[in-house]
Amino acid sequence: MSSSSRFPACYVHLPDYTEGRSATFYLAAEEYIARALPEDNYLFSWQLNPTVVMGRNQVAHAEIDLDFCRREGIDIVRRKSGGGAIFADRRNIMWSLITGEGAVEPLFADYAQTVAAALTALSVPACVSGRNDIVLSGGGKVCGNAFYHLTDRNIVHGTMLYDTNARLMQGALHPDTSKLESKGVKSVRSRVSLLKDFLPFGVDELRRRLVDLLCDRSIQLGDDDVKEIEEIEKPYHDSDYLFGSSAHSDAAFEGRIEGCGTLALHFHLRGSVVEDVHLTGDFFELANAAETFRSAFVGKAFTKDSLAESVKQNQPQRSIRYLSEADLLKLLEV
Repeated sequence: MSSSSRFPACYVHLPDYTEGRSATFYLAAEEYIARALPEDNYLFSWQLNPTVVMGRNQVAHAEIDLDFCRREGIDIVRRKSGGGAIFADRRNIMWSLITGEGAVEPLFADYAQTVAAALTALSVPACVSGRNDIVLSGGGKVCGNAFYHLTDRNIVHGTMLYDTNARLMQGALHPDTSKLESKGVKSVRSRVSLLKDFLPFGVDELRRRLVDLLCDRSIQLGDDDVKEIEEIEKPYHDSDYLFGSSAHSDAAFEGRIEGCGTLALHFHLRGSVVEDVHLTGDFFELANAAETFRSAFVGKAFTKDSLAESVKQNQPQRSIRYLSEADLLKLLEV
């Protein structure tokens, strides 16, 4: 590992009685570690009962078969990082890395490269591909990752596929057709590979070996920490946060941008002036994109010239990963 790597990290042990909680608890634990623990590079892992975890800016009904999830008892959760919806169950391993201040792009690359190297050390032919995937040499994804930034802290997390219930995965998720076509595949199932096919041991042993490879020290959280985490967890259950607003927009522009992902801008107008703008999609944020875009467009005339000028002043590549001015101008048809 290079001298600039965030590894080996400090492994965070949660109390045994927290095993098997909702994804909201573990997402809140990331925030607690970022806010409360001394600056260091922290890693912890967790497993879930069948759950769909949506990206920050995704529209629930467009990504998930809500009725199927209710029938099958699949939990639905929204995280605060960007990216796409994932299905996870106890045959997967969820990883969370919490670090100090620094540029999130190199951190994201370091995390993905280091985890891929750890899998390679276990004789799995893994490498980094695409905007956030760890894949096998044959092209199937085994770990999808996402990131977001808190004040003075960065969080990267990923879902590692040891095995999965293909029926539940396919039934729960609505894959974006354009996204699948860009990867030359026809279904959710064909996009993934399973680590069980490359390893002679089970998911628990894989988890233990990866912790040994990625960490060289550890800390134990206690009951007081859990109480703080549970307080942070509460807003994750808010229905408005989970399912968002279905308010009508006066104009919408949406599409898939190579490298960036799916992006939709929903404009709310008062007369011919932009009153508000909302973003949806599976893009990754480098800064608060919603705030940045509102600052750029709200109060401006809803004309081609005004939109184009706002885009140029906005410098969208600063808030959304791999989104250029040219891409946004094309999306807005200006």
